[in-house]
Amino acid sequence: MQKHKTYKTCCCIGHRKIKITEELTKEIYDYVEHLIVCENVKRFLFGSKSEFDELCHRIITELKEKYREIKRVGYTCRGESVIKESEREKWEKIYSDIEKRKVRLFGVEEEFEHKNKYVACKGAYIERNQAMIDDSDYCLFYYNEHYVAMQIEKNVLLQIPPKSGTAIAYKYAKRKNKKIKNFYK
Repeated sequence: MQKHKTYKTCCCIGHRKIKITEELTKEIYDYVEHLIVCENVKRFLFGSKSEFDELCHRIITELKEKYREIKRVGYTCRGESVIKESEREKWEKIYSDIEKRKVRLFGVEEEFEHKNKYVACKGAYIERNQAMIDDSDYCLFYYNEHYVAMQIEKNVLLQIPPKSGTAIAYKYAKRKNKKIKNFYK
């Protein structure tokens, strides 16, 4: 008698700013499709609005046309929200009309609100990322250990040391022995 095979889960975490290329896009597409077809990954978890998250979301949304069974889940914490896929088109039109340009929103099938969503402080995204990692079998990262964030404060450009949320999440996933794929080269 064969055991029932359950699905697996994958989270996407990366730096706010990344260099998006055709090569990177294809590499992520091929790897995610492999996870769906060969590793039975059916749930994909998204957090912040980083460029890496947006790229992964776009690719997984495209793959959803081919693999209808996959689900996109938005993990939200303080100040974040997602749009249910059933309402995405309506809200994109509203925001596009207001901003006088095409607006694309994160569409998901489910939202998971982090337990501290309404009470957490500035570091809430760290706890949210850890929850995503805990709930995942696989972790897709775009992590550059030499990443330097740029921030403008009082009209002065500052370089923030590489103690990023992505670095904290990457090290956490390694400690938890998750299957990690880092797309940074």
